[in-house]
Amino acid sequence: MKIDKKLIKELVENLKEFNLTELEYQEGQSKIKVSRASKSSEQIKNSNISPQNKAVLNTSSNEDMIRVKSPIIGTAYMAPEPGAKKFIEVGDKIKKGQTVMIVEAMKTMNHVPSTSDGEVKKILVEDGQPVEFGQTLVLLK
Repeated sequence: MKIDKKLIKELVENLKEFNLTELEYQEGQSKIKVSRASKSSEQIKNSNISPQNKAVLNTSSNEDMIRVKSPIIGTAYMAPEPGAKKFIEVGDKIKKGQTVMIVEAMKTMNHVPSTSDGEVKKILVEDGQPVEFGQTLVLLK
């Protein structure tokens, strides 16, 4: 397999441009994975949560809540386009599979579905905020 240095440089530039810690690219049977050292994911998760939501995230009452997590690293968006109605609001009753937000990664819009039926108790990210893989985005009851 010949290494495409130009492609690797482009992937590394994307890491920097989108402030990512890891990126995978696959074409046919070839797969390239680039990553860089950064803060621990727990530090990143806590730094991306607004101060009023940090207390909510750390309370023991959240133990019984359902967490909808980000399936990918990217930027979270609350609506399908700027100025449009948000996918969810606190207090909404939602169904399993319903889109709760979009996470954009490399200009690809990835819909984040609810993992179960429930009521939105807390939205832990803000529109346009960077999110990490596995970061809790929404708490459901």
